[in-house]
Amino acid sequence: MSSTDRAIPVRKRFVEPAKERLPLPALLALSTAVFLTCLTEVLPAGLLPAMSADLGVSESATGQTVTVFALAIALTALPLTSATAPWPRRRLLLTAMAGFGLANTVTALSSSYPLTLAARAVAGVAAGLAWALLAGYARSLVPARLHGRAVAVALAGIPVALALGVPAGTYLGLTADWRTAFLAMTALTVVLLCWITLAVPDRPGRPAGARTPVARVLAIPGVLPVLAVTLLFVLAHTLCYTYLAPYLHHVGMGGSTDRVLLVFGLASLLSIWLVGALIHRRLRALTLAASLLVAGAAALLAVPAHSAALVYAAAALWGLGWGGTPTLLQTAAGDAGDGAEEDGPGGGAAEATQAWLVTLWNVATAGGGLAGGLLLDGLGTGALPWSVLAFLVPALAVAAGARRHGFPVRARTAPDGGRP
Repeated sequence: MSSTDRAIPVRKRFVEPAKERLPLPALLALSTAVFLTCLTEVLPAGLLPAMSADLGVSESATGQTVTVFALAIALTALPLTSATAPWPRRRLLLTAMAGFGLANTVTALSSSYPLTLAARAVAGVAAGLAWALLAGYARSLVPARLHGRAVAVALAGIPVALALGVPAGTYLGLTADWRTAFLAMTALTVVLLCWITLAVPDRPGRPAGARTPVARVLAIPGVLPVLAVTLLFVLAHTLCYTYLAPYLHHVGMGGSTDRVLLVFGLASLLSIWLVGALIHRRLRALTLAASLLVAGAAALLAVPAHSAALVYAAAALWGLGWGGTPTLLQTAAGDAGDGAEEDGPGGGAAEATQAWLVTLWNVATAGGGLAGGLLLDGLGTGALPWSVLAFLVPALAVAAGARRHGFPVRARTAPDGGRP
């Protein structure tokens, strides 16, 4: 072998990996967009008492600021995504985030409950448009073999927002003012707009209607069980999580909301790490375990003893169960969509399945906020943990029964986060 021949593998070894590095500045900008939109959706959960006092409405009415945000996403994400398909991707993302920042500013300055609801709805429309865009945008920035890793980085903002952002926002709202927390979201959005402009390459749009018809994917084996579990699980989580602050006031821990949410957040981070390490081998087992852990947390919160130790233990169990759930459900939905023979791995059916998941996720978030408010007004905070169990039991039954498709005994996910 000549010296030239021997040099070829060396060049491949050191040059090719450099060409296939993840564009982290761009992907982290997308992840920050996910972080801000996800955090803003659930931020009122820790600020309900102060917001309701300022707006002159009940805490259950203030909880509907979460409902309208999610409902706006559920109603507009699919049609707006189709209508804006031809737009260049960076212009679309900048437009969505600019509208999002403006809506947060109005929320922070508003003293009118109807205006606050309207601003939250606009923020939801912008967030839904961004969420529908980000996964595909991340994939377009890297070679095909790095698609899975790029999407994982871009979507990492969801668990980080739930694990750390909500406790931090709650702490800021309690130590300063709830309006300050929303103004902080605006300031971060302005920074993000500059970051996107400088670091995220533009990509062309695509012809409108060039995706798999969304109704067709419901016939794919495994899709309906995954969507059913998503609907039930998110309903169960949201109807109690949204009204955590009133619950803690009820049990004499009103001043501990930020600390309880911090325990939840730290446990969620541990859950995210465990799911990331095991999901390629144990998706089914992890999904069942998540359901059982959240059910156990609800059972502890239902105990009438009102013990601070039980509340903190419940928060830890809840975080362990919930933290990795978005990743589990998104992976199950993607695997089910990839099972369509006519599309193959990564085909249009997988994208359409994800669109259904995003829509139902936010339908469940809106429904959970509404149901929780009705329960809070009609039966009191003590009914919230029992209602969580009422939704989780059928979710667990559906997941357990989907042994062949949806949550199969044999996982389809490859160890590197891609599709086999």
